[in-house]
Amino acid sequence: MRIFHIQTNGISETQDLAALTAAGMPAQGFVWVACARREFEVTQAQVQTMLQTLCGQQLVDLHISDLINNQLPSHYDYTSQYDVLVFRRLAAGNRPTADMAEPGNPVAHGHTRSGPPILRRIDTSPVGFAVFDRVLLTVHPTDCAVRDAYASKLLQAASAESRAAGARLPTSPADLMLRVINQMVDGFLELRRELTHQLDHWQTELLNPRTRFTNWGALLDARLTLHYLDEVCEDQRAALQDWIEAVKTWPDADTAAGQRERDLLQVRSRDVLEHIERVVHHVRRLEQSVETAVQMHFSVQGSRTNDIMRTLTALTAVFLPLNLITGFFGMNFDALPLIHKESGAWIATGFMALVALTLVAVFWRKRYLARSGR
Repeated sequence: MRIFHIQTNGISETQDLAALTAAGMPAQGFVWVACARREFEVTQAQVQTMLQTLCGQQLVDLHISDLINNQLPSHYDYTSQYDVLVFRRLAAGNRPTADMAEPGNPVAHGHTRSGPPILRRIDTSPVGFAVFDRVLLTVHPTDCAVRDAYASKLLQAASAESRAAGARLPTSPADLMLRVINQMVDGFLELRRELTHQLDHWQTELLNPRTRFTNWGALLDARLTLHYLDEVCEDQRAALQDWIEAVKTWPDADTAAGQRERDLLQVRSRDVLEHIERVVHHVRRLEQSVETAVQMHFSVQGSRTNDIMRTLTALTAVFLPLNLITGFFGMNFDALPLIHKESGAWIATGFMALVALTLVAVFWRKRYLARSGR
């Protein structure tokens, strides 16, 4: 568990939840409590006590179940005292964990899927956010790289050099939540190049006339994974849209500075939504690209088959008159022409060669024997 006290003039970190509960809510700033899902499940009584002391309100049982559940899709809910947002991340996960074993996950059900390695390494574990007025509680998967990466970024932003360069710290728990979500979304955008490269390689193999593509099982898994990612992104977008609509219903701030913070919060929310829509567009484009590559593969195979059948038909048409001629001279009649001449065989052979060459020339001119351009 990592606990941060965020103020306008700096950030302090601790891991002592009991000390935070005993000290009560700080006079300034707000508190971010970030814990792993299993850790939250074990220490939920202490966390509830801390929330009661700092906020005067505890999480309801259904929201606790949502935060513990590692198979819950992205969604938004609220009470009169706090908001709850569950957001599935799209991050690189190098190994399966208890939090990642879920339906639809590329490493689910205790086995590793085939397909592009980048698709096998995308982790879609949910991250839960409970947003109070001055407390942000986040529940992450075990060893969450997103939490640690943003915590490092936050501590760096609090340094004197970063503040002198214009770095701005979060001003509220909602602002901090949106920044963490934005980092999760941007994390997938950073994977786009590698994912696109992997799928482009598959498309090249599908359309290469010198190779025989046989890895259809892996291709099917890749299509299913992309379809699942599309569903995850749609749930993300719906959850954030619900959050934006809820923010619009908040009462107006009493001061101009507070109203400005509210406006900036809405702007950041729309910016995160725009990033999610970019991810949705990219995933759908990749899914459509795989579908198109498969269709082109079968179209090319059909074209190659047609070329082969056309060539065989043309060759059959060339040898058909020759068979007719040899069948004619093979009849058991004594009065056939040329059969009693010494040069008869050569004349018949020359005539057959002339017929064959004429037909080959005609078929070549009509491009029945020419190779189709690729």
